[in-house]
Amino acid sequence: MALRKIATIGHPVLRQVARELTREELASGPMQRLVDDLVDTMRDAGGAGIAANQVHEAVRVAVVEIEDNPRYPYLPSWPLTILVNPVVEPTTDETFLNYEGCLSVPNLRGLVPRFTGVHVRAWDRRGKELELEVKGLTAGTFQHELDHLDGRLFVDGVADTRTLCTWPDFDRFHRDAFVERAKALVARFGS
Repeated sequence: MALRKIATIGHPVLRQVARELTREELASGPMQRLVDDLVDTMRDAGGAGIAANQVHEAVRVAVVEIEDNPRYPYLPSWPLTILVNPVVEPTTDETFLNYEGCLSVPNLRGLVPRFTGVHVRAWDRRGKELELEVKGLTAGTFQHELDHLDGRLFVDGVADTRTLCTWPDFDRFHRDAFVERAKALVARFGS
């Protein structure tokens, strides 16, 4: 296991559509090490998730884990989940505005509309089929990470560029109002 360098906005790998893996590729030593490295890199950087293209590997692998994250203290806990060849589909037309940041877009946040519920189909790291129903703020996290696999960054989905701000200005001017909305969403959906 190792920490990988995180690609930042402007690097072409972040705009690539990641390719699917076969089960044989997934079972290989290099791909299993990639999964371990993604987990280590995400945890070291304080992320709630990370996708393989963020560490310069354009394959359809992402991880999500939310556990007492100081960058996102308002996010409910979610166990470590490995997603291989994921497909995400909305389960509702209802959306919410999520103040997002990204390890690949340092020091920037902005409001992105996200569906309040999604269905995720994927394989786990062993190639076993997974099906997840994800709601609320956590649904936003999954949508953010899986967007990476299609070459999209959160800045592409910002509804109003006037909401873009640095992390310090988010903390100073926007955090309290967003946390109140986030708490209401968590209370409603439990996630």
